[in-house]
Amino acid sequence: MTHEVVGRVEELGAELAELADENESLGKLSDRTVELLRSAGVIRLLQPKEFGGFGAHPRDFAEAVMAVARHDGAAGWVCGVVGVHPWELAQMDPRLAHEVWDEDPDTWIASPYMPNGVADPVDGGYVLSGRWPFSSGSDHCRWDFLGALLGDGKGRPAGPITVMHVVLPRDDYEIIDGTWDVVGLGGTGSKDVVVDKAFVPEYRTIRQEAVQDGAAAGAAGLDTLYRLPFTSMFPLGITAAVIGICEGALAIHLAQQKDRVAVTGVQVRDDPYVLYAAGEAAAEIAASRVQLIDGISRLYDQVEAGKPVTIEDRADVRRNQVRCAWRAVAALDEIFARSGGNAIRRSNPIQRYWRDAHVGLQHMIHVPGTAYHADVLAKMGLEVPESMRAVI
Repeated sequence: MTHEVVGRVEELGAELAELADENESLGKLSDRTVELLRSAGVIRLLQPKEFGGFGAHPRDFAEAVMAVARHDGAAGWVCGVVGVHPWELAQMDPRLAHEVWDEDPDTWIASPYMPNGVADPVDGGYVLSGRWPFSSGSDHCRWDFLGALLGDGKGRPAGPITVMHVVLPRDDYEIIDGTWDVVGLGGTGSKDVVVDKAFVPEYRTIRQEAVQDGAAAGAAGLDTLYRLPFTSMFPLGITAAVIGICEGALAIHLAQQKDRVAVTGVQVRDDPYVLYAAGEAAAEIAASRVQLIDGISRLYDQVEAGKPVTIEDRADVRRNQVRCAWRAVAALDEIFARSGGNAIRRSNPIQRYWRDAHVGLQHMIHVPGTAYHADVLAKMGLEVPESMRAVI
């Protein structure tokens, strides 16, 4: 059954779509867009129930993100990124969850997980410095998840390399305006953030290996949702956003072609080539949706049944997530090429969907080489290098 949050998004869809151009002009989500997303509850889907969330199935989260992205790609992207952070926070020290949500369960957390900083150990925690690009939705978040390398006490990474995720309150980092000037997903406000020697208490940190495969959450007795691998859950919302963008573009294409007359004087509804392309694109985008939801649902069922998640299981899910995104965007390319000259006008929303979808493919989780390589190694029964395991 469709989750209530998805239903709310659909009710708000027309207004979300109307705000999309404003979001792109602002270079971030408008206050009204954020108000609508908060009222729908998308960001709280993976949040624990005891902290005002839904504790929902990840399938529901993916469907909600797709629903938002169908109306505005940037808003869908922010939901897909910011919406997964409550899931990870649930696996950390409960003191942090109380700090973040006790006053307001609708508090949002941004992130760039790229380990661009060094966390030097000190008494009771770490001192963190660094600069991180791509902090989506940061203007509307009060906390930020940042990737960092464990330091040696002298500001250098310690060996062997240890990747950490650290959480900072808004007062401890600076958002750098003017660092998000891009050709697509402009409304996400994915600006740089800078940290200069901020103290991070131990309980606001977690090592990446602790969330990598869900084992730590299982040992702690957390619900099934929180025992899924980070490398499956973090990409879920991002890929869902890309698929939702392609669904939105398809809907606009069909609406515009319905009454369009080509330069030849033929109504497009009588052009078998355009209609064939649209039908094929619809099938490809639908296949992407089904495969994305199926992958995370199978993992969920596996974990719930108490079965271990193998490296091959993880590699399969990641391979398919990558393929879902590329398949959907390739389908969008086919219909965009047949949308007529007016498709390139800035007044036509389909060009924004096209730009947003291609920028969505630029995220590192959609780089196919490593994911495909690792999947085949696992299927051959060969060792998957540790460097590859970090992305599957």
